[in-house]
Parts: sequence; C-alpha cells; structure tokens
Amino acid sequence: MKEKSTHATGGAVYGLGFIGAAIYYISIASTFWVGVLGFLKAIVWPVFLVLEALKFLGE
Repeated sequence: MKEKSTHATGGAVYGLGFIGAAIYYISIASTFWVGVLGFLKAIVWPVFLVLEALKFLGE
C-alpha cells in the first residue's frame, strides 16, 4: 500500500513567497548591501507576516 504525502503545499507556498519577496526586495534595493539585506529578509518573510498579523489581532 502506498502512502500519500500531503505536506508539500506549505513548501510550495513558502517557495513562491520566497521568490516573490526576493524579487521585490532586490528590485527596490539602492545598493548592493541593501540587496543582500533584502535577500535575507526574503528568507524570513513568514516571520514578518506573522508579526504583523499578531499586531493586527492584538489591537
């Protein structure tokens, strides 16, 4: 009997979000190091999303 994996959706959403965030942050960067910082922000974008959601819900 084969087992189905149903956990790939979260990885796909994170991957697409990462690509979109990286493109956004790098495209608005004015210098190389701001672009590097934007790339690092793109890696942890879910943290910003959850933080803003919790701020919104806490008000």
